[in-house]
Amino acid sequence: MHSTGYDSLPSAVISGDFNNDNQTDLAVANTGTNNIGVFLRNNKGTFGNQTIYSTGNESHPYSIAVGDFNSDSHLDIAVANYGTKNIGILLGYGNGTFAKQTTYSISPASPYAISVADFNNDDLLDIAVSNRGTNNTGVLFGYGDGTFLNPTMYSSGSLSSISVVICDVNDDHQLDIILANDNTNSIDVFLSYYKLFQNQVTYATGYSPRSVVVGDFNNDTQMDVVVANRDSNNIGVLIGHGNGSFTDQTTYSTGSEPRSVAVGDFNNDARLDIVVANSGNNNVGLFLGYGNGSFSDQTSYSSGSFPRSVAVGDFNNDTQMDVVVANENSNTVSLLLGYSNGTFADQTTYATGSGPGSVAVGDFNNDTRLDIVTANYKSNNISILLGHGNGTFADQITYSTGSEPRSVAVGDFNNDTRLDIVVANRVSNTIVVLFGSGNGRFSDQTTYSTGSEPWSVVVGDFNNDARLDIVVANSGSNNVSVLLGYDNGSFSDIMTYSTQSGPLFVAAGDFNNDTRMDIIVANTGDNNVGVMLQENIVGFENAKTFASGSGSGLRCLAVRDVNSDNHLDMVIANYGSKTIGVLIGNGNGTFANQVTYSTGSRPNSVAVDDFNNDTHLDIAVANYDSKSVDMLLGNGKGVFTVQTGIGTRFPFAPFVLAVGDLNNDGRSEIIVAHDGSDVVHILVAYDVGSFMNQITYSTGSYPISVAVDDFNSDTQMDIVVANYDSSTVSIFLGYGNGSFSNQTTYATGSGPISLAVSDFNNDTQMDIVVTSYNSDTVSIFLGYGNGSFSNQMTYATGSGPISLAVGDFNNDTRMDLVVTNENSNTVSLLLGHGNGSFEKQVIYYTDSGPVSVAVGDFNNDTRMDIVVTNENSNTVSLLLAYDNGSFADPTTYHTGSYPISVAVGDFNNDTQMDIVVANYDSNTVSIFLGYGNGSFSNQTTYATGSGPGSVAVDDFNKDSRLDIVVANQRSNNVGLLLGYGNGSFADQTTFSTGSQPIFVVSNDFNNDTRQDIVVANFWSNNVGVLLGYANDAFLEQMTLATGSDSQLRSCIIADFDNDEQMDIAVTLAGTGMISIFLGYGNISFADPKNYSTGSSSSPYSIAAGDLNNDSVVDIGVANYGTDSMGIFLGYGNGSLMNQSFLSTGYGSRPYSVTVHDFNNDTVLDIVIAYQGANNIGLFLGYGSGQFANQSVIVIGYGSMPFSVIAGDFNNDKKLDLSVGNNELTV
Repeated sequence: MHSTGYDSLPSAVISGDFNNDNQTDLAVANTGTNNIGVFLRNNKGTFGNQTIYSTGNESHPYSIAVGDFNSDSHLDIAVANYGTKNIGILLGYGNGTFAKQTTYSISPASPYAISVADFNNDDLLDIAVSNRGTNNTGVLFGYGDGTFLNPTMYSSGSLSSISVVICDVNDDHQLDIILANDNTNSIDVFLSYYKLFQNQVTYATGYSPRSVVVGDFNNDTQMDVVVANRDSNNIGVLIGHGNGSFTDQTTYSTGSEPRSVAVGDFNNDARLDIVVANSGNNNVGLFLGYGNGSFSDQTSYSSGSFPRSVAVGDFNNDTQMDVVVANENSNTVSLLLGYSNGTFADQTTYATGSGPGSVAVGDFNNDTRLDIVTANYKSNNISILLGHGNGTFADQITYSTGSEPRSVAVGDFNNDTRLDIVVANRVSNTIVVLFGSGNGRFSDQTTYSTGSEPWSVVVGDFNNDARLDIVVANSGSNNVSVLLGYDNGSFSDIMTYSTQSGPLFVAAGDFNNDTRMDIIVANTGDNNVGVMLQENIVGFENAKTFASGSGSGLRCLAVRDVNSDNHLDMVIANYGSKTIGVLIGNGNGTFANQVTYSTGSRPNSVAVDDFNNDTHLDIAVANYDSKSVDMLLGNGKGVFTVQTGIGTRFPFAPFVLAVGDLNNDGRSEIIVAHDGSDVVHILVAYDVGSFMNQITYSTGSYPISVAVDDFNSDTQMDIVVANYDSSTVSIFLGYGNGSFSNQTTYATGSGPISLAVSDFNNDTQMDIVVTSYNSDTVSIFLGYGNGSFSNQMTYATGSGPISLAVGDFNNDTRMDLVVTNENSNTVSLLLGHGNGSFEKQVIYYTDSGPVSVAVGDFNNDTRMDIVVTNENSNTVSLLLAYDNGSFADPTTYHTGSYPISVAVGDFNNDTQMDIVVANYDSNTVSIFLGYGNGSFSNQTTYATGSGPGSVAVDDFNKDSRLDIVVANQRSNNVGLLLGYGNGSFADQTTFSTGSQPIFVVSNDFNNDTRQDIVVANFWSNNVGVLLGYANDAFLEQMTLATGSDSQLRSCIIADFDNDEQMDIAVTLAGTGMISIFLGYGNISFADPKNYSTGSSSSPYSIAAGDLNNDSVVDIGVANYGTDSMGIFLGYGNGSLMNQSFLSTGYGSRPYSVTVHDFNNDTVLDIVIAYQGANNIGLFLGYGSGQFANQSVIVIGYGSMPFSVIAGDFNNDKKLDLSVGNNELTV
């Protein structure tokens, strides 16, 4: 602890290396004692006593920022003096001492928060300040020598702006300002814009300057200018000084009426030469350059009539510069092919439109050969002449323009690597843009208004955003228009800058070596050229305000593109309002109003990923009150639905979530850390299966049993239903898409109650067998394979045949029948002859009230055994088969109350048959696990709905584990119990049916490889078909212990040992350490490796990345208790070096950390949210595991940021930050 003095009331702290010893020092704004305190750090990591610098009596400095304001490589300090209403600048000497402050008044405003940035991209730092007491914010532009322009004020919507953040909000590559206002619960956004050009400085030319071109004529790397003076019959050369000024012109005589000029090296001596179009002599003149700014006398070459414009290019691919001339009166272009000695061949002409007055060149069809475009002002079109690469050209293709097109230029305006064209239309007062298709063709024109009589157009990147802009010289309104380009080929509204009289031509170049394009205009009416240098000053638009929610209690935020529009969006956990907020990004740094989704519980944390494998992002939510992790499923359009079905509940409230693929299955798992627990839970994505709402088909009266097979040999599943009261069976032929034909009925005996399907006569066609309860018979319907059946054949059974099953009980490859006789307490065995007929029944006794039967090999002797449920004795009877088709006496096992349905399957994947029984009165199912010797374990029961009357077994969620579906008669639903593959089952999920669902079976009815179900609805007189579909939820897979009282605070997933398996690292605030669990790739992990973060360190947040460029993952930890950032460099084998420290400042309380490359140097940097200091810290990495001194961004008093996330919110390919504050803002 370091004292700042009695009653000092320190309000802000910032770090920096003030004495250039590579140690991080501190500067503190002491509001109470009106000074700045500087604490210098020594090489032992401790700080000396503070050195005091006065900020003035009653100044009450409230905020502080650092930067190099005078370009001496020493850090300086800027301070917001709230009481004296000024900004103080203390220039550093580089030895830890500072000059007396210089102040800049912003009265009547009281500055509250201050931030530093380069707003005008001149590599000089400027200052932005938020104010209280006035509705404005101030900007001071720096000169780079430690002084600043007087502040410029911009109106805001609040009298109390407590925080200022600087970022590029609208993707225009200009820094904007965001203010947080505590009195209006709002955010103000000030969008910046370039003021671009200064007032012109003029240089005298000859009479009527008509064209101007830029080049380096004396090889001094400074831009020079040549101008064609029409009425003086000369050209003027102005040599540039490199600071934006030029010498007086030196003139060279031309032919008559020089109207256009171009430059190129025509004799291959690495010196620029000049070519001029002499309209009065119908020729072009060549001036060879000597490389010292002087030129030879002209040599002339004939052109067409009235040459109006000239351009240069290599048209025959011989590496020599050629010349093309637009001949206004002969409606042609002349091509003069160049020789390497500065001479030219005689002209070759090509027809154009009428009155070609401007010519430009480019490769319009991407064949690496130069093409030509002319603006034809008399025919109001442009001509495209595609080059063959040998100096010849195709006939022209024309495109309409506006009225009287006077100038043409080319550039790629929409960043599609295809050249586009812009044309200035003098009479229309417009420019038109024609987008190139890359094949020599162009789209219809897009029109933009200009000033009056636009005569010349030039293309360049004037605001350094890597997008082409357009400048137009308007001869009628004596100004130039600037249209800034966007990525998509559209342009901003025009900005105008005054010129002198009659600007007929404009050109661009960097005349003062500031890396910004300047312009030069030929002012024909005043016989001069005007140079307009970029001003490097920005302005700010009026503030845009975004309101935050009241009482929302922001707790966590995540950033992803949730609506697939390539713009980042925000997802927020609103702890106070028990909602999840989604803010859709507009791609320009602004966001739509949040849409909220109720969680019903206070959400602690969110994570975003595609959790159900549908390519749409979903949201996982950690809910504090319900101690659960729930899911909001996204539709890819930014809309979410709360998932119904299985969630995950914990004994402790989940505190933080992380996601990653821990088992290399291409899907993310969820890692859950808890508040008050010493374990980490891992949740695995699991298809829990689901069913659509039922589709019903009318049956006969009281449908009671159903079976499924292909009855018409079309490979589609069909349905047969036994109708008890109608004494019929109904056949529904399936279409293979989940729908069915209307029923066809066949008469049975009285009271058909159970049925089964098999091939009883070995003709490969499916037949049907039905038990008739009132007739004490079974009926056989032989199938014809076309969906129709023979009349029934009947066979006697015992009394009350209620259920049947099919199997080969005597191993003769012929299907036999087993029937339960409810009233005679027996089962009947009818052995099949293989021709559709059966022997008389053989009787075997059971317990009381046999009602359901199933078959399987329970003792692994390859013989079919029988299991029967006995409703009156609450048992199942097991009858083991002998070789000859007879059975042993039954063995009984107790069930629940009133067991009325039985099915078999291998529930624990031990290759032994198990049994499931539906207990109607107990509202349960009983599981009997088989030992493979004909004996079974005692029952394990699982709750169902009310009155489970039928049970079936299948794999409904495609996990290769058998599940159970049960028809709950009294609940009017079916229950799905998913199997875990170990003989245990999940709680049931229910799906509505018709009235009294009495029987259920499964199959794939719509050929989607998923099991569907069909249920007989007894009182509704129909069957319901429920089609299955995938439905993902997260279920607990395992837990990882972190130790007693460990207080896990955060976790991260990465590969720490380079084995291509994901590992887990966690911070343990209670024990002051981090733990690494190395993964085996199957969601199992080694015992943890622990690394101390220091005594009382309370590590709160963790991030991972390669911090020293050795291709090994390292760790950064925010140590909340010791105000430090811990760096653990990895060895690549899962172990770490000892921790090194970065001080974050006393009382900073680092709470959240993220690692990214923020300055595009391919080296990872660190950003930390400080809950104690109410700011954000940035450590730029050197790529060696070492970091530069910290830069600080103030968030605002009382903000207490709890989360920081990086993302490109405005699509400018630069990382921005989103900060979650404990108040109501992000």
